[in-house]
Amino acid sequence: MRDSNLPRPDRMPVLSSPFISLPVLERNFADGLAAMLENHRSLGVYILALANAAYDPKLWAQLSPALAARHGELARHLTERLRNGQTLIEPADDVQVFLKLLAIGFDHLKTMENRCAGPWHLFFNPIRALRPPRISGMKFDGLLRPFDPAGFHFNKPFLDKEILWEGELAAKPARLLYNKFPFAQLHGLLVPEPLRQMPQYLTPELHGWAWHLCAHAGTHGLSLAYNSTGAGASVNHLHFQSFVQAKPLPVRYPCFTHNGGSESYPLPCQRFTEPADAWLELDRLHAHDIPYNLIYSKNCLHLVARVPQDSDQLSGRCRGYGWNEMAGAVTLFSRKEFDALSAAEFEAELANFMP
Repeated sequence: MRDSNLPRPDRMPVLSSPFISLPVLERNFADGLAAMLENHRSLGVYILALANAAYDPKLWAQLSPALAARHGELARHLTERLRNGQTLIEPADDVQVFLKLLAIGFDHLKTMENRCAGPWHLFFNPIRALRPPRISGMKFDGLLRPFDPAGFHFNKPFLDKEILWEGELAAKPARLLYNKFPFAQLHGLLVPEPLRQMPQYLTPELHGWAWHLCAHAGTHGLSLAYNSTGAGASVNHLHFQSFVQAKPLPVRYPCFTHNGGSESYPLPCQRFTEPADAWLELDRLHAHDIPYNLIYSKNCLHLVARVPQDSDQLSGRCRGYGWNEMAGAVTLFSRKEFDALSAAEFEAELANFMP
């Protein structure tokens, strides 16, 4: 295992926690992207920096000149190699995404837009449409799928430069990577004990670990999300998705019955304030191979059990829905769909996930 205390020119100094405060997380997030873009010329780094900048207008203002220059450099390099019949050494996923970006054209790339439809959050983010499906597009045959060392996972050497932070976190070695195609503020991929190579199958130990992190950093707005296999998980390597809530997700609104209000949520949602109570329900879902999505916040967990992503109940667009959509925030890739989707239509989509 690498020594996480060694200094790196493209990484911020090791902190006791990447979530020590919101200003520190924001600063390290932005500075890390700028350093990656300066120190690495790979397609993967460019795509990651571009997608994260496009999600945040402040990051876009800071990084777009460097991104435009890098786009031109990479286009010339890739075109030259293809014309000369040379082998491309970049990962196939990155090549495919960059070729699509070339077709769009840098000048036509825009930052994410958002609006509300009733209580629901709608986002227009065409860059995220370029994300490879990985296992999120696979047929569901159970929550536990053995870890595949030959498949995509977070220990791949080419991902090393995409790490924002690593070290010990709540008494466990952990790694925080940038999300290559973000759909939340300060969106990261938090991998506990990465070298154990655990599949995406939650355990009581790691459920308690996630609860503990949010209990202590939730005052800064930190939340963690989890997609089970069959519920939007795209990588079979145990991980949570970290993000900050500037505005609460709709699933947390006090108007809904699971939060003590009087309005029904479009599909069953359970709210837990004790980790042991939540685990009893998670254990039941595991026993019956029922997919689910989780959102951890300070001393609270929202749990949505749902049909698998390949269910005949779901339309094509809905098959990729994960924790964000189950929590009431949907990312759309078509301007027409973004402008037209109504609250009633989105609620009907969520109702189709009823297990």
